[in-house]
Amino acid sequence: MSRKLVVMGVTSTGKTETGTALALRLGAAFVDGDDLHPPANRAKMAAGTPLDDADRAPWLATVGRTLGEVPGDCVIACSALKRAYRTAIERAARQPVTFLWLDGPRDVIAERMAARTGHFMPTSLLDSQIATLEPPGPDERAIRLDASDAPERIVAAALRGLGLTGPR
Repeated sequence: MSRKLVVMGVTSTGKTETGTALALRLGAAFVDGDDLHPPANRAKMAAGTPLDDADRAPWLATVGRTLGEVPGDCVIACSALKRAYRTAIERAARQPVTFLWLDGPRDVIAERMAARTGHFMPTSLLDSQIATLEPPGPDERAIRLDASDAPERIVAAALRGLGLTGPR
């Protein structure tokens, strides 16, 4: 069975960078969930307005369908902030999904966000994302990763969490 992975977390935790590097290591397809947002969602976020559940529902369904339709292993970067969102993704994927949760201190995330250019998500939305986040529960298929680590260490920890390498 192929691996279906979602690299999740609030904005600027390194989802795209981690997902890209992990997909490369696994020989998997990579999809950036931001690219699956409809134009209305992008415009709303660019204007500094947080998305609500109604805005997210079609996007989450698209993320899950994409994950399920890509043949073989697939890694998608997607915030997946609430348990209900993760459930919706897995339901649309029609197969088990493992969530790799990038978690880190607010100050580190805010610093990264402020340094980023050309992204539709303004820094003003960080606190709304943190408020929305429901950390994965022990009954969810999720692996917590330290977003403040160096990218290569995050990928190594993800691989260990997936049981694909030994401890280091």
